[in-house]
Amino acid sequence: QVQLVESGGGVVAPGGSLRLSCVVSGRTFADLGMGWFRQVPEKEREFVAAFSWSGRSTYYADAVKGRFTLSRDNGKNTVYLQMNSLKPEDTAVYFCAATRELYGFSANEYDFWGQGTQVTVSS
Repeated sequence: QVQLVESGGGVVAPGGSLRLSCVVSGRTFADLGMGWFRQVPEKEREFVAAFSWSGRSTYYADAVKGRFTLSRDNGKNTVYLQMNSLKPEDTAVYFCAATRELYGFSANEYDFWGQGTQVTVSS
């Protein structure tokens, strides 16, 4: 069973930065597509960014392109989401997810989920 544990959320002023981490256990890290999603109350979970298997390719939602960056440490089985130039509209609960597919853009393509971490962008 794959387990995902996120950390790194918090409160930050507009224009600030945060780095989210997601530690993966229970399965070989290299053959999982990894994604980040976010959700605000009464809205569907929204795609943010994704790695394909082994991190060969990365994908970003238009809303975060140029501001957010994915990275990974295979030795630590950890995926990171560096978030810069944060805006109030980035406020959400951020979820790490893993898929047995190569990658995915929709929440229903992912098989495993973390518990989520709150990111609040406010002055």
